[in-house]
Amino acid sequence: MSNRWVVEEPRQISIDAPVDRVDVNLVSGRINLVGGEGPARLDITRAGRTPVIVEVVDRTLVVRHNRLPRFPGVLWWIGQLHRRFRVEVSIAVPHATAAYLRLVDGAVVAAGLREDTEVDLTSGRITLMGLGGRTRAKVVSGPVEALGVDGDLSMKTVSGELVLADSAADRVEMTTVSGAVTCDLDNPHHRELRLRTTSGSVTVRVRQDADLTVDLHSQSGQITSAFPQLGHQQRGVRQDRRGVLGRGTGKLWATTVSGSIALLARPVDTEGDTPE
Repeated sequence: MSNRWVVEEPRQISIDAPVDRVDVNLVSGRINLVGGEGPARLDITRAGRTPVIVEVVDRTLVVRHNRLPRFPGVLWWIGQLHRRFRVEVSIAVPHATAAYLRLVDGAVVAAGLREDTEVDLTSGRITLMGLGGRTRAKVVSGPVEALGVDGDLSMKTVSGELVLADSAADRVEMTTVSGAVTCDLDNPHHRELRLRTTSGSVTVRVRQDADLTVDLHSQSGQITSAFPQLGHQQRGVRQDRRGVLGRGTGKLWATTVSGSIALLARPVDTEGDTPE
């Protein structure tokens, strides 16, 4: 069976060779990567005028454009190169597959992988769901949303919003320049969360019975907290709030330059919670 395909129109491809890594490097479009059972397979539902190369090299599934534009410049923004390279691809791989996904413009969805995942996007949207291992997501302009991500998580953007919910990640780092950071967390036992913005706001909601050591700083923005246990210090326009919630086994550190910080309390649902 062939381990290399040149795709110029929509088609489905079944991969018989073993795959333990995915390497995608495309220009424009949409990438859906899902971990599941069975061998790897692809479904390319849209193909631009520039062919897409699919091949398996040393147990790595490679999906790339035949050639990439060196200097898109103004031609990209008036749509000529955009139409030439636009592609939509869905990839299914075993859960225990590592992934590197690179896209210039478009949307990336990664779900159900238990090994390391890295997503690099210039402009567009990144959605991460049910990932484990070490996860890295970076976008220049656009939002990143992470749901149910475990392990070690890093999310970075310049002007987009960062959203995290239903996470059991051991270590979380979220950094943005002008975007907002929003976290809705269960009780983060023995976890570390580091949140940074320049002009964007930070909003964190935790359970009323959270076990956290909290350290909040803002150079000129407002800090509000639903937890009276946190001490408040103000020097000029600079504000700091520090304190320990519960046993303080987890760590929450958040800082902004001019953005606001809000720490909110979520009621404990005793019927739906299971003791840890």
